[in-house]
Amino acid sequence: MELLQSLLNVVTSLLSFLVEVANTLLPWTPLFAWIAFWLLAVNWLALWPVLFQRGGWIGVALLFAMVVLVWSVIAPPPDGVHHILGLNVSNITGKFAYTTALTFIAFLCGTAQLNGFCKSLIRFDEPALAEAHASHGDAHGHGDDHGHAAHLAVHHDHH
Repeated sequence: MELLQSLLNVVTSLLSFLVEVANTLLPWTPLFAWIAFWLLAVNWLALWPVLFQRGGWIGVALLFAMVVLVWSVIAPPPDGVHHILGLNVSNITGKFAYTTALTFIAFLCGTAQLNGFCKSLIRFDEPALAEAHASHGDAHGHGDDHGHAAHLAVHHDHH
């Protein structure tokens, strides 16, 4: 009987421990999801050139500004200020700090992925661009002009 009581105490303690761990980690779940998304679901090898060679950073900057402004309007802090690292900062400054931190975490995840930190966990299958390009051209001529030479010749004959 004493063994059964001890076993029941162990199970009760383990359950209590799991509840405490869940209560501690539950508020951090959105941040864990944010990190998992940017680390495991985004192909940074394809995203990096789009952001920094094709001007995609402009869209990120505009989205960043919109998030700060909208978030500061729809979710003001209860006492009117944010308490960040012992400082009391205004609503928009606090939202700017939070958004900066989330953006920094996203780029940090990209850097980690590009350096092979989670290489064994991810695999992005690139679409076969050569096959897609070859199959779209069945309706036009077989030259390098993609069927536009006849069109250009008609326009040049009118002059």
